[in-house]
Amino acid sequence: MMNLLATATMSIVIILVVVIALVLLMLLMVVLLRYKKCPSDKIMVIYGKISNSKDGTSRSAKCIHGGAAFIWPFIQSYTFLDLNPFSIQVDLKSALSKQNIRIDVPSIFTVGISDDPTVMQNAAVRLLGLNAKQISELAKDIIFGQLRLVIATMDIEEINTDREKFSEAISRNVEGELKKLGLKLINVNVTDISDDSGYITALGKEATAKAINDAKISVAEENRKGAIGEANAQMQQRINVAEAESRAIDGENKAKADIAQSRALLRQKEAEAMKLAVTAENVQAAKAKEESYAAEQSAEIARASREKATKEADVIVASEIEKRRIEIEADAEAENIRRRAKGEADAIYAKLEAEARGMFETLSKQAEGMDKLVKAAGSADQAVHLMIADKLEELVATQVEAVKNLKIDKITVWDNGQGTEGKTATANFLSGMLKSLPPLDDLYSMAGLKMPKLIAPQESENKAAEAAEGKAAKSNGAKK
Repeated sequence: MMNLLATATMSIVIILVVVIALVLLMLLMVVLLRYKKCPSDKIMVIYGKISNSKDGTSRSAKCIHGGAAFIWPFIQSYTFLDLNPFSIQVDLKSALSKQNIRIDVPSIFTVGISDDPTVMQNAAVRLLGLNAKQISELAKDIIFGQLRLVIATMDIEEINTDREKFSEAISRNVEGELKKLGLKLINVNVTDISDDSGYITALGKEATAKAINDAKISVAEENRKGAIGEANAQMQQRINVAEAESRAIDGENKAKADIAQSRALLRQKEAEAMKLAVTAENVQAAKAKEESYAAEQSAEIARASREKATKEADVIVASEIEKRRIEIEADAEAENIRRRAKGEADAIYAKLEAEARGMFETLSKQAEGMDKLVKAAGSADQAVHLMIADKLEELVATQVEAVKNLKIDKITVWDNGQGTEGKTATANFLSGMLKSLPPLDDLYSMAGLKMPKLIAPQESENKAAEAAEGKAAKSNGAKK
């Protein structure tokens, strides 16, 4: 009995565990199946039993962009709103502008469901369950109305010229209304602006004409500046002539204008409607002619300036060529002078070097000869005596050369027969002339030599006697 009870109890426990496990598994499956993730390009709208907002107001739906949320079974459900943008073609026609001119404004609006937390609730309330076409129709009706409203507050010129301001006004008005539906205006593209009356076309032509005229004026102004710049150095006479011609043309034009005015007054009496046309025609013709004369004047000024510049260029170029030729010739002449001077200097240097080498060789040979002579004579003094003795013949010849050309037979001496020391003046003249020649003994003495006794024995003896007498006299004087 106890075993049966234990077995039954064990079976009940096992069954309870299995049941609890199955319940927990089912709960887990429910949680996994009801926990929903929201993609980044969608808004998840949870509806059913929704908690109140923070301020206490009740909510009919809860919007989630990104993230995930648990959807309570039985009491809550969910769906998605697509955030992908879509384009709306708005062909607005005959919209009345501020000037009461009807215009056509075809445009393309890019719209999408807003991801702003304050606006997503509107989309959940008003757009949930609608397809893209139905949402586009709702937005299109709002855009039509707001676009007409914006056009009615602006001039056509303002709409046509300031597209950015026009687009901002459209965005400001349209986006405020689209937010009420939970939509967001992404882009506005106004493709064209036109009208049946041709007003915008006329504005375009006016702008084109004005731009062309401004461009022509700018070109004319720049041409005038260029001509003035080129003609700054123009001859004053040509300027004066051009100014005189201009004044003459102005006077002619004025006279023509007066004539035209008189004719216009006459025609006014005949037909009032023709007066303005004729006057305008004549005025325009006068202006055209004046502009033509002014253009011719500018062309003449420019031509004169170009001619002067050409002449100046010819003179300057010729002068520069001549100057360059002179410089080249001067450089060539200087180079020739430098080369000649260098050649002469090299020649002088070579000559002096050769002379120095020759002198060196001569002195070297003389030194060698002197060295041999000194060795042969026994001493330097003896060598000098030998050299002087060798040159005595030349010394005597030089002394004799001084009187050899005197012609004794051509000399006249006036003598009265009286003289000193028993000699006549003629004898004294001859003796003095002969004494002018140095004696050989004096020449030997000047050279530091003595004549040999063979040549002058008596003179040697006399000199020896005189020397002896001198010594004796000195001895006697010493004794006394």
